[in-house]
Amino acid sequence: MASTYKTSVVERLQAVKEKSGKTYSQIAQETGLTNVYVAQLLRRQAQLKPETAPQLRAALPDLCCLSDELIIEMSKPPFRCYDPNLVQEPAIYRLNEAVMHFGESIKEIINEDFGDGIMSAIDVYCSVDKIKGADGNDRVVVTIDGKYLGHTEQKSENMLSRSGMQ
Repeated sequence: MASTYKTSVVERLQAVKEKSGKTYSQIAQETGLTNVYVAQLLRRQAQLKPETAPQLRAALPDLCCLSDELIIEMSKPPFRCYDPNLVQEPAIYRLNEAVMHFGESIKEIINEDFGDGIMSAIDVYCSVDKIKGADGNDRVVVTIDGKYLGHTEQKSENMLSRSGMQ
């Protein structure tokens, strides 16, 4: 039931975007958000913050039917998920392939430059840009800007949940 409802909300949000005639990048520019975050909001993969709602409303005016009901729905914590079949879609497959191909090298460089740790997938900024390459062909630039999270040594004395268990 929840997934059917989410699908319905996402379809309505996508219809609002379509009716606006604006791209994710145009909406992003008007709201001060990244284009990927705007797409995440309109796919219910991110939570609309109260302070951002007025900018989104201004970018998608009433003629586009961004109703109070949709704003309220967007303000709830989303159920973040993805359809595992998405990997079959060629653009997503190629992104996955690029990460898998370069992943070990990226991990080694993160460890060299930062130490033993990872990049957050929660505290992350992401954008997609279009540039001209040296050969004049269009190039896709995907920027993933994530907070570094160092692994910690797990000492019993630091595990506060165990402090009263002795």
